[in-house]
Amino acid sequence: MSDDVNKNKGLGTDAPSGFGSSSRRAFLSRLGSVGLLATTAPLARAVPPATSEPPTTPSTPTPPQTGLPVTLLINGTEHKLQLDPRTTLLDCLRENIGLTGTKKGCDHGQCGACTVHINGRRVNSCLSFAVMHEGDEITTIEGLGQPGNLHPMQAAFVACDGYQCGYCTSGQIMSAAALMNEPCGPHDADVKELMSGNICRCGAYSNIVAAIQSVRQKKLSAS
Repeated sequence: MSDDVNKNKGLGTDAPSGFGSSSRRAFLSRLGSVGLLATTAPLARAVPPATSEPPTTPSTPTPPQTGLPVTLLINGTEHKLQLDPRTTLLDCLRENIGLTGTKKGCDHGQCGACTVHINGRRVNSCLSFAVMHEGDEITTIEGLGQPGNLHPMQAAFVACDGYQCGYCTSGQIMSAAALMNEPCGPHDADVKELMSGNICRCGAYSNIVAAIQSVRQKKLSAS
């Protein structure tokens, strides 16, 4: 028994003098705790204290005003606008002015649904830039006649049933009204030739021609 105690003392398993009854494991635990505190203290000082100030919302900058200033005379009313120079007259009428009677069909100048009058002449508004027409007199279907005071061509289209779905009707009427001031022969074929730029996908061509011819006959009778 004494030999085992002497062996243990030789191996140094007993606690060294000055540490009382503390074991080596307790000593190493205290030593590790001291080292951890020594390393975390500088990190704790480096972290800024949390503030209670509310986050600031960055102000949204006001975008600069773009476009060209242009004044358009439409149906007798002046409209002061800022337009992208690429804006077509058709898009300007529908999107900027709110005159949606002028229809967007092919958007390539092939169907005539977007026909308006510029200085009395019929024009495909999808093929013309709006900024080109400052100072011009522009007339749309809304300015041609009003409910209760229809233009003679509008009244003739109603009387002759010159429409079916109605999508192309505003362009048909605008072209037909302009045709009254253009050189045109007396026959139906002459009217069809001058109206060939306006497509009716419903096929109401015979009634459209009848409406135009009825107005022409009344004009001849009155002259």
